[in-house]
Amino acid sequence: MTTADIAVLRFGRARLPADLAALAPRTVAGPADIDAAVGAAARLAVVGTDADLAAVLTRLMRTERLDIEVAHVRGRLSARRARTAAAQRVPLIRDDYGTVVVGAAFWLPPGDDRTMRGEAVVDDDVLFDGEVTGVRIEPIAAMPGLRAAVLSRHMRPRRWLTGRAVQLGTTAARVVRDGVVGPREVRRSTFYRNTTGWLRVGSVWTAAWLRVGASAAAPVGMARVSPVPAVP
Repeated sequence: MTTADIAVLRFGRARLPADLAALAPRTVAGPADIDAAVGAAARLAVVGTDADLAAVLTRLMRTERLDIEVAHVRGRLSARRARTAAAQRVPLIRDDYGTVVVGAAFWLPPGDDRTMRGEAVVDDDVLFDGEVTGVRIEPIAAMPGLRAAVLSRHMRPRRWLTGRAVQLGTTAARVVRDGVVGPREVRRSTFYRNTTGWLRVGSVWTAAWLRVGASAAAPVGMARVSPVPAVP
């Protein structure tokens, strides 16, 4: 992998590590910037949040370019790995709207409600049936691809179930993807493993979305408006 093969995508005001400064980084303002950066690149170095990385992977999935290696840059060490580390294919988790999740997704009660009512299943196993505080969904490194857990009233995950897909049927729920709240409440929602995974650069065990027992900090506190328009 040479420097000519690597395209650097910088989102918002994300700090650019010195190791990548010489690679002519491109500031991303929308999906067109992602497409322009891809070009003939063999590897993308994404400098930004989980939501920014998810926007790039969503675009690569929709344009059938998952042959491109992708590095997530959050600091000096990950910047070095973005230039030199090998890539390996890991599960790509998406929802029924064709949006990728790389950190965590949540199903939460609507409005100011404290609970939501419905039923969710992970493959053939019932995750809950009745009223719950919420549900957390995360990608995992190996097959079957994802795990999901009902949240306690303190927003901590209880029993994890792993599977290829998790499906929700409810009277109403909010969907939060990598800290970004969906524009409307839903009655049905599904997250599942895409047929083709993505080529993640660096050790999968250092990825933020693979930390076993990661804190399920209240997702509403993470909610923000993405600086990049929705990927078409």
